[in-house]
Amino acid sequence: MAETKLVVEHREQLWSLLVEAAQIEHMIMCQYLYACWSLKTDPDEGLTAEQVEAVARWQETVTGIAIEEMLHLALVMNVMTAIGAAPSLSRPNFPRHSQFLPPGVQFALLPFGGDSLTHFLYLERPEGMERVDAAEFVPAAPPPEPVAGPEVMPRLQGFLTVGHLYRGIEQGLSDLVARLGERVLFVGEPRAQATPERFHWPQLIAVTDLASARAALDEIIEQGEGARGDWRPAHYGRFFGIWNEYQKLREQDPFFEPAFTQQPYDIEQPQPQPTDPLTREVAELFNLGYEVLLQLLTRFFTHTDETDEQLDALVHAAFSLMAGVLKPLGTALTRLPFGPESPDHTAGPAFEMYYQMGNFVPWRNAAWVLLAERAAVLSRQCADCARRDGVPATVSSAAAAAAGISEQLAGYVPQDLRPA
Repeated sequence: MAETKLVVEHREQLWSLLVEAAQIEHMIMCQYLYACWSLKTDPDEGLTAEQVEAVARWQETVTGIAIEEMLHLALVMNVMTAIGAAPSLSRPNFPRHSQFLPPGVQFALLPFGGDSLTHFLYLERPEGMERVDAAEFVPAAPPPEPVAGPEVMPRLQGFLTVGHLYRGIEQGLSDLVARLGERVLFVGEPRAQATPERFHWPQLIAVTDLASARAALDEIIEQGEGARGDWRPAHYGRFFGIWNEYQKLREQDPFFEPAFTQQPYDIEQPQPQPTDPLTREVAELFNLGYEVLLQLLTRFFTHTDETDEQLDALVHAAFSLMAGVLKPLGTALTRLPFGPESPDHTAGPAFEMYYQMGNFVPWRNAAWVLLAERAAVLSRQCADCARRDGVPATVSSAAAAAAGISEQLAGYVPQDLRPA
């Protein structure tokens, strides 16, 4: 299929393409985490010693790739805020197709296995490489018509690969700099940037001009599809290595299943929710924690007059939520029953969004009151759930982490605005 030129005649079109990029990075990250948490990790879960060793390697690799997708999302946020645009963490719930992405770019939560690996390779393929997506992903509509130059309102633009999208964004940045001037295009507040110092992430690039914006986009392209055509160390190459090893182990043992048999995913929207009462409670806890995480990140990228200490607290709380709350709850869900109507399936984290994330709260005191309040709800609910019979031990560790996050955020609420 011929590659169409992505058109960027004005700032709004660039902003629209960056929204497409943000949704891709956000949804692909959720897919990778879901597949990673579905993997069997204990020797008593029906695997041989060789299979356990292979699965442990795969889990480490996929976790690393998912973390790099978080980096990519942060880099896209930096480019958006650098041009004065509000960052976007909204997306459709799985497996709905996004209205902001071409019909050929689809996402669903799949357990680790042949279908998910086929899908991941398709998404990460380098430009010019032909691959077929997994059977579950069939475009329901033709690609959008190319944008004509005189169009004023931004609309969906089609692209064949993720690299195609980012190179279109990079060209759009250059074109707008030539038309508007660098100072006018990069009008965003530098203090709103996610910096390597604040996030303790050396690969993070603060974007303040065209050179740093290009460096940020090149970082994303090289990690995903590989630099200058060398895809072996990139995401595509790492998934290809896992695919080859997975196929060899399946040839040796046709019954080899490295992941738990999770909820049916060959379904129409929306993502099915577990019906087992305890599983449902843990699933809602995960979604609540995920909601608080997005609120923390939204506040960081849209903060007003926060102190440096408060900005550091937002970053620390976000990382603590990911590692200390979402990971143990997501792992627990893959071990819990889906419900009596699907006795052979376990559950899994749905990453469900109950509303679209916008600019959280514009004023500082109000924002911190609401953040602390929601974190306190998460802490209480986790503690209550951890006391239930039959709850996996990982829920207790999530409860402890949630309590620490709640206490930390509450410390930044003015005394007169704290609950009685």
